[in-house]
Amino acid sequence: MSESQAYALVAPGRPVRGEFTYAVPPELQGKLVPGQRIKIPFGRSTTLGFYLAPAPEPSPEVRAKLKPIVQVLDPDAAFPPDVVQLVRFAAQHYRYPLGEALRAALPPGMTKPDEGRQAKGDVVVHARALPAASLDELRRAPQQHAALSYLLAVGGRAPVEEVAHAIPGAKDTLKKLAARGFVALEEEAVVKGVREGLQQGRPDALTAEQEVAVGTLVAALEKGGFAPHLLHGVTGSGKTEVYLRVVERALELRKGALILVPEIALTPQLVGRFQSRFGQNVALLHSALKDRERLKHWQDLRAGRVKLAVGVRSAIWAPVPDLGVVVVDEEHDPSFKQEEKLRYQARDLAVMRGKQSEALVILGSATPSLETWENARKGRYALVSMTRRVDDRPMPKLELVDLRVERPRTPETRGTEPPMLSPTLRTAIGETLEKNQQVILFLNRRGHSTFVVCEVCGQSLRCTDCDVCMTHHRSARQLVCHYCGKFSPLPKACPSCAGPLLELGVGTERIEAEVADAFPTARIARLDRDAASSAEKLTEMLSAFARRELDILVGTQMVAKGHDFPGVTLVCVVMADSALTLPDFRAGERTFHLLTQVAGRAGRGKDPGRVLVQSYNPEAAPIARMLTNDYARFSEEELRRRQLLAWPPSTRMVALRIESDSADLTIRTAKELARVAERHLPPSSQGVRMLGPAAAPIARIKGKTRWQLVLKAPSHAAMARTVDALEAAISEVHHAVKVVIDVDPGAML
Repeated sequence: MSESQAYALVAPGRPVRGEFTYAVPPELQGKLVPGQRIKIPFGRSTTLGFYLAPAPEPSPEVRAKLKPIVQVLDPDAAFPPDVVQLVRFAAQHYRYPLGEALRAALPPGMTKPDEGRQAKGDVVVHARALPAASLDELRRAPQQHAALSYLLAVGGRAPVEEVAHAIPGAKDTLKKLAARGFVALEEEAVVKGVREGLQQGRPDALTAEQEVAVGTLVAALEKGGFAPHLLHGVTGSGKTEVYLRVVERALELRKGALILVPEIALTPQLVGRFQSRFGQNVALLHSALKDRERLKHWQDLRAGRVKLAVGVRSAIWAPVPDLGVVVVDEEHDPSFKQEEKLRYQARDLAVMRGKQSEALVILGSATPSLETWENARKGRYALVSMTRRVDDRPMPKLELVDLRVERPRTPETRGTEPPMLSPTLRTAIGETLEKNQQVILFLNRRGHSTFVVCEVCGQSLRCTDCDVCMTHHRSARQLVCHYCGKFSPLPKACPSCAGPLLELGVGTERIEAEVADAFPTARIARLDRDAASSAEKLTEMLSAFARRELDILVGTQMVAKGHDFPGVTLVCVVMADSALTLPDFRAGERTFHLLTQVAGRAGRGKDPGRVLVQSYNPEAAPIARMLTNDYARFSEEELRRRQLLAWPPSTRMVALRIESDSADLTIRTAKELARVAERHLPPSSQGVRMLGPAAAPIARIKGKTRWQLVLKAPSHAAMARTVDALEAAISEVHHAVKVVIDVDPGAML
């Protein structure tokens, strides 16, 4: 082997742990940069890999077995150094193969060795008649004569699709005309505008609190360095305008900006505001775009043509150049936690990216997560508060509707479900509609009836593959499992005893039907995953509501996601208790967040707002504190409870999820892993505790039996040795069992 032989540390884009050493062929020496995509031999085939760094010279025995890098796929690194550093941290912290993590950070179109071409944005191809075009020369070519005649008749230029619609086969005909020099085919980039009703201009003046917030954050930006801030502003206080002003200043300083939002399809108004302010200098990164569009936006960022990115959690990997500010809007939202493969928490990674890039980080929310609030309380994050709404608009009036009083069970209603719209709600809706104002009704359950039960034997209709009841969707005339998607017709009688079936529970379909019966002239729409099945439908529905073309919007949590509708003066929470009984230690916190957020949709225009909250359990802390708009009291009580029970944020957690088609194999594997953990637990003085193994609260999903094992500790470092041992043991687990390590789990179901 030549003394000049070089070696490379490589992360294969495969689900394998560790870094691998490859030989660098002479023709590639000096051409490799960290983060570069390469093609490597792996096993019996080739795969995508990532060059990490030069490798030390291996021993002669190892050297003889090394394979060479096959090809460098791009002249430059796929990622800037700060993104490579962030992915390295994420792979280590969340216990995931580095190469797979790097591959997951790439956009569609770059995740395979044969991909990576320069992407184009959406274009429209026009045909333009050239001066030399002569119809006389086309008398013997009737198709070409017809196509050119059409172009000349409409002014000499038209979209190819338009010509093809008028004249069948015109696409090929126009190509022939172009070859003869009679027509030029010209591509024109499609510039997507902001949907009507979702635009918003730049306000002439800020409120006093906005001025203070912008001043504080811009000062931190200009000073430079890592500066995490919590922007705690009540709903309607104008947090988005604060983000916009800070981003404006960042771009003036030639710095980049990254804006993370919970679900981009659910926040078209926020996206619209950024596009209204910054035009086409915004890169959008989310799954509702075509793959080609996502790749184009990503490449624009990587090349430095655009310095502002707006996207969902996966945009945390965006190659924003010269990053100066990272914003996480609605930072409390659970959708920032990835629940498959690399199970990262984008909010936490945003803070880490800001630290690694020496950037300003803004975590914004009206209801901060308890993790973020605790960091602010302890001084790790600077706190910026906004306690008043824009234009001194009053906060909405919050009123309780006690369903124990307004919806009592009586002998007459036994065996039936009384209406969910209480008399108080019906009266309030009628009064609001009479004033030509708008109403939002919120219920975080889809379908018509959430379960169907036999009146004779009491058996409920359950999914055969999941440990849950089927939901009746009356519009589709089907029973649907919301976990695996399985569906079947609603039987006419009980499958077990042929007894009559009773539909119980309530979903958005049923509320929509009740509202339509009570207010037949009202214009009503339903906003949930069934009605708004695509981003296009969702955006159109929201823009129609913003244009006042709808009177009442019935929806799930999709109606609570940061929308700003000035015409909404009444918000009705149909059932505030629906999530309180979930077997998850965050159930109370998420109930408080969701109720406060949906209540914040009321009274954002010139007219004051009113919120009616229906509940069977109004004494529950999340509901009681929401009704007094007392986040401080709720968070204080909830933090005290979490500390007493050793739940985050007072502790750190790692969950092992074990599942397989065999119940016996799942249980046996869970118990074996528990024994491994017990053998490697540190002394009790270090505070590491193990819960389980036990069946998951939903014990079967998609036919797989599910168990879990939970570790709790004061810090991740305290349980690192135990998790290391479990990680090693997982590699020996039976191939039919799937075991996932979930660091900082977001949910316990």
